[in-house]
Amino acid sequence: KQNPMNLHQTVAREAEAAFQAAGIGGSAIVLQPAKNADFGDFQINGVMGAAKQAKQNPRELAQKVADALAGNAVIESAEVAGPGFINLRLNADFLAKNLQTALSDSRFGVAEAADKKTVVIDYSSPNLAKEMHVGHLRSSIIGDSIARILGFLGHKVIPQNHVGDWGTQFGMLVAYMVAQQQDNAEFELADLEQFYREAKVRFDEDAAFADTAREYVVKLQGGDAAVLALWKQFVEISLSHAQNVYDNLGLLLTPDDVAGESKYNDDLQVVVDDLTAKGLAVDDDGAKVVFLDEFKNKEGEPAAYIVQKSGGGFLYSTTDLACIRDYVGRLQGDRLLYVVDHRQGLHFAQLFATSRKAGYLPESVEAEFIGFGTMMGKDGKPFKTRSGDTVKLVDLLDEAVERATALVQSKNSELSAEEAANIGQTVGIGAVKYADLSKNRTSDYVFDWDSMLSFEGNTAPYLQYAYTRVQSVFRKAGEWDAAAQPVLSEPLEKQLAVELLKFEDVLQNAADTAYPHYLAAYLYQVATLFSRFYEACPILKAEGEARNSRLQLAKLTGDTLKQGLELLGIETLEVM
Repeated sequence: KQNPMNLHQTVAREAEAAFQAAGIGGSAIVLQPAKNADFGDFQINGVMGAAKQAKQNPRELAQKVADALAGNAVIESAEVAGPGFINLRLNADFLAKNLQTALSDSRFGVAEAADKKTVVIDYSSPNLAKEMHVGHLRSSIIGDSIARILGFLGHKVIPQNHVGDWGTQFGMLVAYMVAQQQDNAEFELADLEQFYREAKVRFDEDAAFADTAREYVVKLQGGDAAVLALWKQFVEISLSHAQNVYDNLGLLLTPDDVAGESKYNDDLQVVVDDLTAKGLAVDDDGAKVVFLDEFKNKEGEPAAYIVQKSGGGFLYSTTDLACIRDYVGRLQGDRLLYVVDHRQGLHFAQLFATSRKAGYLPESVEAEFIGFGTMMGKDGKPFKTRSGDTVKLVDLLDEAVERATALVQSKNSELSAEEAANIGQTVGIGAVKYADLSKNRTSDYVFDWDSMLSFEGNTAPYLQYAYTRVQSVFRKAGEWDAAAQPVLSEPLEKQLAVELLKFEDVLQNAADTAYPHYLAAYLYQVATLFSRFYEACPILKAEGEARNSRLQLAKLTGDTLKQGLELLGIETLEVM
């Protein structure tokens, strides 16, 4: 099933037919958006390779293809350039009809995926023993944007927030919380980071307390009801801190999406026994190890994937294997996405390999490691406070809102304090998210307040302002006909139309690759083109069908910016 409005699919079909008419198969076609709009809307590459196979002159063969495309209802012109490239310019009537369809469609012409999948996305994943810090930001917002894009395309998306809520440190924390409550019945856990530090100091300096904490670990792992109740209390308090951050960021994550490591506790020994029975896990100095020939070292020795310590304890590897069994078995996932720091790449490669061997991950199920780089300070080192401490995520977001509010007030002194605060909230949070999502997720990036809060360049404030600029046009426009077929006569009208009709292509690409920055780059291009169109093609001063057509282009621009930013998890404003 193909969407007739999908520009890339439509143009590719026309190009394939032209290649066949020229006597060569369509496999040589490489269709891509033109790098320079002055030369066309799309460009066909691949002719030179086809000409070499057919032992023909590349330009002559390219001309045959171009001649076969001449006068096409979709393609207005096809011109040969360079050693064999073909530049295509789309027919204005074809663009106008598609614009009209997009304007009348609640999805702006974007079809749902033909092959819908159940996608399990594992993201955010904080350790509940500590407060969320900037290291959790990328996973949280990248995962959230991927979830939004896939959901919009019709896939069944199941978010899973795989939180660290189990392990020996929780005996220490529960014991310390009990001690605090004994001293102060009104005790409330307000600062997780400070609480953890104080508990660790007490553990290191007070032998009696350390013994009590170890006893709590044993009781916790043994299922003691009283200790489990205390542990649950600590987890709930910790999760409420995390949920406050998610709500401030505007993430889709809810408490129902939390899947703590404790959830898989009962399945860990089952996994080890199963791997042993299948001959995959073997004894190695008392530990249970899966040796993976796919990951040999320089000496040719297979990598050791440890699933149980010599003392009987389990590891992340064991929990993650149990987790995959759950995602595939209970959740029926067709595609599993793990949004995790790129430094965990080897662990996940070995996890997937082991899961395939064990039959936990059938070939019919895709499993992808969605790695991301590090947020860096201007000094080129991982982003820290001036004192060198890890930056709490809640503090970072508060500062973003404060800076954005001050910026908004400086630009519009007539705003009330409440109006400025509301705009500052939207602009500040949007700026932090977009600064991250506009970068290739695999790269490190420098966190810079000045650049991310700028109203110029590839930033959230620039895009948010572009949207409000569109809305201001319609507050002055009066009556117009949204249903009439547009008439595109000016070059910038056509160029903006082509860009707006690429929305589905871009979303499909972002969904397939799990690279949200493709969508961010597209939205910036739309906003930039609209600005050029706005300056070159007066909207409200135009008359007749030109005025109506330009209002239609403005309407679809606004709709596309709003929907696109929403899929990145960024809000828009009617007035800024």
